[in-house]
Amino acid sequence: MTTENQPADPSPLKSLQQQMLAWLQTANPEIKQAVTGTEKVPVETRLDIYANAYKFRLIEALQDTFPALHTLLGDEDFFNLGVAYLTDKPSKHFSLRYFGHQMSSFLKAAPGYKEQPVLSEMAQFEWLLREAFDAADSDTVNMDALQQIAPQSWPELRFAFHPTVNRVDLSFNIPQLWQAIDKEEPPIEMLKNEYPIGWCIWRKDLRTLYRSMEVDEAWAMDAMLSGSNFSEICSGVCEWIDEQHAAVRVAGFIQSWVNEGMVQKVNI
Repeated sequence: MTTENQPADPSPLKSLQQQMLAWLQTANPEIKQAVTGTEKVPVETRLDIYANAYKFRLIEALQDTFPALHTLLGDEDFFNLGVAYLTDKPSKHFSLRYFGHQMSSFLKAAPGYKEQPVLSEMAQFEWLLREAFDAADSDTVNMDALQQIAPQSWPELRFAFHPTVNRVDLSFNIPQLWQAIDKEEPPIEMLKNEYPIGWCIWRKDLRTLYRSMEVDEAWAMDAMLSGSNFSEICSGVCEWIDEQHAAVRVAGFIQSWVNEGMVQKVNI
């Protein structure tokens, strides 16, 4: 019997599931008492079969999420990466969709991988492509809506981006490498940029898109994503262009974003 302040004991099935998960993630031996072994197939062997199947399935999921990273590393090294990642970042979500969300940060910090920053950047780029593909759909603003806004309202305008929009700065030619791998073209040379290049990633009409941006456009998008208004962004881009052309420059960015289906709404 339970009281209001004392939760019911977990069901036998739920308890068994928790014990199995503890075995898969940390080799907690508690589950052994619930498993029957034989002379030919002892308990440890049976549990190892489940543990190995669990590990292989998670690594297959990573391979599906990061195909270009898999290509860069090759089968054996990617498998070793999967084991290392699974050990350090065990799956904690019921859906495999989210299992690789820490791959980029793991590669950026883990010995043996952090010395190869191109791997972390490729993982980040591939994850953002997946994010754009899976993000919620939404209506977008068109140019007619912008043209109806009174000129005196523009300084305070704020723009909300479509849920699929993401920004990233890349130090290597990651999109070009990814595209060559995705199209199964001959390998291209891995190159480091003179300085990080801004990229935006988004989805339009069921297509995942990406393009590079000049430094002032990348800054303007970041500022807008953080909630800055039109006037504040115009002031900020004066770091790169003269003040008298700032408003026209930023308006040009906004026009491009609207035409590309990146803007969800305008807040007046």
